[in-house]
Amino acid sequence: MPLDLALRHLDWGTLYVSSEWVIRIGALIYVPQRRPPSAARAWLLLIFFLPWLGLLLYLLIGRAYMPRRRLKVQRQIYELIRRIAPRASSFDATVAEVVSPELLPALRLADQLSEFPVVGGNRFELLPIYDAAIDRIVAEVNGAQRYVHMLFYIFEDDDVGRRVAVALEQAARRGVAVRVLMDAIGSRAGLNGLGPGLRAAGAEVIAVMPLRLWGPNAARFDLRNHRKIVVVDGASAFFGSQNIVSAHANRGMVNEEMLVRAAGPIVRHLHAILLGDRYLETGNLPPESDDLSPAKLNLTPHGLAEVVPSGPGYNEGTAEAVMIALMYGARSRVVLTSPYVIPSEPFLVAMRSTARRGVAVDLIVDQESNKPLVQLAQQSYYDTMLSAGVNIHRHSGSFLHAKHMSVDDDVALIGSSNLDIRSFALNAEVSVLIYDRTVVAQLRKIQEGYLQHTSCVTLDERRRIRLPRRAMENLARLTDSLL
Repeated sequence: MPLDLALRHLDWGTLYVSSEWVIRIGALIYVPQRRPPSAARAWLLLIFFLPWLGLLLYLLIGRAYMPRRRLKVQRQIYELIRRIAPRASSFDATVAEVVSPELLPALRLADQLSEFPVVGGNRFELLPIYDAAIDRIVAEVNGAQRYVHMLFYIFEDDDVGRRVAVALEQAARRGVAVRVLMDAIGSRAGLNGLGPGLRAAGAEVIAVMPLRLWGPNAARFDLRNHRKIVVVDGASAFFGSQNIVSAHANRGMVNEEMLVRAAGPIVRHLHAILLGDRYLETGNLPPESDDLSPAKLNLTPHGLAEVVPSGPGYNEGTAEAVMIALMYGARSRVVLTSPYVIPSEPFLVAMRSTARRGVAVDLIVDQESNKPLVQLAQQSYYDTMLSAGVNIHRHSGSFLHAKHMSVDDDVALIGSSNLDIRSFALNAEVSVLIYDRTVVAQLRKIQEGYLQHTSCVTLDERRRIRLPRRAMENLARLTDSLL
């Protein structure tokens, strides 16, 4: 039968319906593999009702896959880290001097999951004032003698971005090696608007994780590098939640952040994270990487800290696993601060179990979010948290974008990671565990300052929420399981 005649006699309706059932059956076999049941159910429901659309979305964002080349390079980075950051055999003895026995199992877990060991002799300066933190970065860039390396999720082409860019250009012109890594999506404006001027001055500008849907470097398109790191001359480093962008970037909101300046051995480890991300894009290390030559491990009990990187290329769920273990080890109080809270089931269970055994669990979130859909999903968890005794505080007066955790008087975790599945499983993040009671006390004082501008969410208030609002929250919650 001629092809054109065969096509005319083909029952296209039957073919389309058959294709949908092929997609559904294939999804039943493939989707549940290595995926939490809640996420599998959400994807299967979407694919069952909208097979072709569901298949397309699943192919785009269904799995946090990384190209084989990047995974191979990531393994090479691990080997480099093991050479520059030797581990000590006296971890328990050293850490036991500065933390309670109940927290030791959690910190031992962190030590096993992180590629980096605990090191002592560090000094930390908390910089919670937005403009003052930018001033401090600019001052360090202006004083740099050998190199300035930066990695930011958002490096915006605005007044703040241009000010930092000018300082970097001046440093490059006086012979300082300037290397700036910007996330290809989050810093699109900075790459286009500030990149040419930086390169003309002699600085290296690299787009991190550029969008590639096919080819040897293709990866899930929404995997982003969410880290914020600055290293100057190998002597100081900055990390935390603050991007290079105006505090007024969110219309009608003023950002409030937490940036930390570090000095000591931890700087080398933060530098290794930054240079590892550069290596993933370039395949080489710059001359400044000589600063990463193996050094004698410092385990003085003062200023103990450990870098905890996370993301698809690192141990799965590193930051989340550490936070969960810390909650189970807490004796008196846990304070969690994050603008976005979409907890996994194990994280939610840890929060509730910790509160139920009498530990004060305080969660500080924003009254108003710049991501309404995320906030709706977040609020769908409030009833469960409140019923277990978790205290939920809504912060107003600013957009609190800081991300940190304090446990008792012993440990602080500060970094770029939100309390959501995106940060725990998809984005490249970096946090620092600090076992220094002076720093923890300073962080606790800042957290108490947040609480002065909060109102508490109550069960009575939640019971008065009308059905349409609850339906919206629960529908928004489903999107979290599609990640």
